[in-house]
This record gives sequence, structure tokens and C-alpha cells, in this order.
Amino acid sequence: MYSKIDRKRFLKLCGSAVAGAAVVSLTGLAAKRMYGRKGDVFWQIDPSKCTFCGRCATDCVLTVSAVRCIHAHRVCGYCDLCGGYYRTNVKDLNTAAENMMCPTGAIERKYVEDPYFEYTIDESLCNGCGKCAKGCNSFGNGSLYLQVKQELCKNCNECKISKVCPSGALTRVTADRVYMLKDG
Repeated sequence: MYSKIDRKRFLKLCGSAVAGAAVVSLTGLAAKRMYGRKGDVFWQIDPSKCTFCGRCATDCVLTVSAVRCIHAHRVCGYCDLCGGYYRTNVKDLNTAAENMMCPTGAIERKYVEDPYFEYTIDESLCNGCGKCAKGCNSFGNGSLYLQVKQELCKNCNECKISKVCPSGALTRVTADRVYMLKDG
């Protein structure tokens, strides 16, 4: 019928079973985190409510915030004097650091045709401070805005940023609305 099993073999089998179950559950959690399910909810910023207060950069539990500036190219006017790129009252139109809005140099400016330039965001340099988005929304057409990058977000149950957001722009949304976009 059944053969006797010694204690050492029994403990080895139990350890293998526990390790196997851990690998399977960690793989499942990673897949769920990456792809989500229809009923899952994620933290997102409503672009119509955001006031660009700067708290996304300073209050995220991560060292560098999971919030990044997004550029809605369809809305952009490809301005020469971009309110999200240059500080206000700039004396000379150049790309000197003292004239740029972005403290990390995450905005890249590329010539399109006279007098138009295309602005792109280097997300690896962006810290989510919102200075460029605030300038773009104050003096431009609002093509720059902030959004939570899901591949960076820990998706905390109680997001620290949402607790301090003065406009209530950070809310939980379902997977089908995970990237609220700003469009023209």
C-alpha cells in the first residue's frame, strides 16, 4: 500500500510544495499588477481637476514620484514661446537652463519649421513636479498635463498624494479608464 516516509524526506517535500506555491502566487500577483483585470482599480489624475500644485512630486511614497508629465501632441500648438518650456518674462529665447521651466531638463525642444517647435518629455528625467504643465495651462493651450504611470505606481490602498491633493484630482478608476487623456 503506502511506503513509509522518513522525516527528512517529508520536510523536503513540504518545503518544495511551499516554494512552488510561493512562485505560482508571486507570478500571479505580478501578472495582475501588470495587466490588471476589468474590475481592478488604479490611481489616476483627472486632467480637468489638476491644479499643478507640485505635491505629486513631493508626497509620493516612491523616491521619484510615479506621476509624469504627459504631452497631448494633438492639442499642442507647437509654440515658439512655450509656456511649459520657458519661464515667464524670458529676456532671450534660448535653451539656457535659467530660462527653462523644468528643473530636471526633462523637456526636449525640437525645431519643426519657423516659428514652430515640438516639445517632448523624457519620462526618465521627469519627477512629476508639474511646473511645465502649470505654465502650459496658464499661458498656452494645456497640452502638457500630469498622469500616474501605472508601471511605476505601487497602487497603494491609501495613496499619500490623494490625501494631500487640494483639488481632489487623484482618484481610483477602473482598468478601462486607466489613462485619462486630455484631448482637443
